[in-house]
This record gives sequence, C-alpha cells and structure tokens, in this order.
Amino acid sequence: MFSKELFKKPNNRLEGEQESAPDNPAETEGAPAFPCPDCQTPLDPDSLYDLDFVCPNCGALFQMSARERVRWLTDADSFQEMDADRAPVDWLQFPEYAGKLEKAQRDSGEPEGVITGLGAIGGEPCALFVMNPQFIMGSMGAVVGEKITRLFETATERRLPVVGYTVSGGARIQEGMYSLMQMAKTSGAVLRHSEAGLLYTAVLTHPTTGGVVASFAMEGDVILAEPKALIGFAGPRVIEQTMRQKLPEGFQRSEFLLEKGFIDRIVPRANQKSELTQLLRMHREVTDR
Repeated sequence: MFSKELFKKPNNRLEGEQESAPDNPAETEGAPAFPCPDCQTPLDPDSLYDLDFVCPNCGALFQMSARERVRWLTDADSFQEMDADRAPVDWLQFPEYAGKLEKAQRDSGEPEGVITGLGAIGGEPCALFVMNPQFIMGSMGAVVGEKITRLFETATERRLPVVGYTVSGGARIQEGMYSLMQMAKTSGAVLRHSEAGLLYTAVLTHPTTGGVVASFAMEGDVILAEPKALIGFAGPRVIEQTMRQKLPEGFQRSEFLLEKGFIDRIVPRANQKSELTQLLRMHREVTDR
C-alpha cells in the first residue's frame, strides 16, 4: 500500500496563477463585492458580461468559468452541449483523488473540466470546447481528452470548424497513463480534422501549461492568445532551477511567445468574438467554393 504522505505536496499555486475570486463574494455596504484580481476594485457581478470580464479600472482579466465563457462567446440559444453527463473515474484509486473530484464537481457545478458542443459565433456555426479553470485547475484527465476527441470527430463528420479555449495546469497526475495518453488521442483527432480541410482555431488563456501545450493547444491552424497569459510546458521557476539561468523578463507570457513566433496573435477579450467570427466566415467562404 502507498502511504498517503508520499503524495502530499505544498499548497502552491501554479506559476503566475491569479487569485480566483470567491464563489460567494461578500457584500460591502449593501453592494456585492466582486474584486478585481489586480486592483481589487469591487464590481457588480451582473456587469461582468457587458465588461467582457475585464476590469474597467486597470484592464485586468477576470477568470471565467467554462460555462460563463460559453454563454459570453456564443450566439444566444445556439449552443448544444455534447457528452454533458461524462464524469471521471478514479481507476487508479489514487490517494485523495476521489475527494478532490467531489470537491471540484461541487465547487464548479460541472462533472468534468471541459465543456464541448456545437453552436454559433457571430452567426457562423462551429464546434466548440472550453476548458474550466475551476475544475482541478483545468487539468486534463481521460474524460477531458475523450470529450475533446469526440468533438473533433463530430466536427470532421459534419464538416465544421473547431474553436477551442484552453486553460490548464497540464495532464492530471492522479490518472497516470490514462491522462498522458490523451495527448496522442486528441492530437490524432486534430490531425484527421485538419486532413479533411477544416479549420481549428485555438485560443490560449491564462494559464495553459503541461501536456495540453504539448498536444492540442499548440496544434491549431490559427493560434490566438489572451494578453499576459502564461503559456509553456513547465513553469518559469522550474526552468530556472533546472538550467540555473535567469530567464528573460516576461518569459512564457503570450507577448513573449508572439515575439518568438509561437502564436499568431494576441486578442483582447473585447475583440475575440469579432476576430473568431471573421476567421469562421473566411473558412466558410473558402470551403463553400
């Protein structure tokens, strides 16, 4: 039997991870206080959709759940969710994993860490997956990989472009090889979709790391990113400790990756719907010829 102490780690946050807002913001002087992650300006939660989840005071990005992002991004009543009832299984009986799953499901209100489905953005039909930072930090387990794979297969069959929003701490260690094999499985589905002449646009959000970066996150035909997003396989501190070298300022942020040619464009939240609409429309016009 494994000792539970063997798997205990310090309660560290991921490199560059912002503090998430509380699930039930406290009320301050009668008004709901939803603090900005940077300047702590309290905002009315009902106003966040109109603000594109961006602080009007300092421009910081609020963390969005997968459900919030789907609602914010897609045309009204257009989204049809797929595989909504698929939930993870603790096949390895990894210490404390069952309890973490229950907590993640309770806190996020979702069975797993990704939402997939068919919908429309700016009137343009597409297949969409959105990863959820509120579910074990967006980590990729077997069900996450399966849902994304099935989405690409459906998109290939129906000749639809795919839009994917990534946010992840990487492959889920508690599922071992079941998690790691999703890198190859999702990549195969992305390849078959590409070979059918269909568009895949990836939008990388903060943070996108680990096995997700080593697979479908960086396999888009067009790779967009949000400002200041941390994107990389390993975190900057781990790399510095391994190489024993000081890394450049802003290393692994989206601005650095754009400069080095790893991504195609940094798109502010307020422009993402129009940018994606334009890409989807161009793809439709080409494939309809």
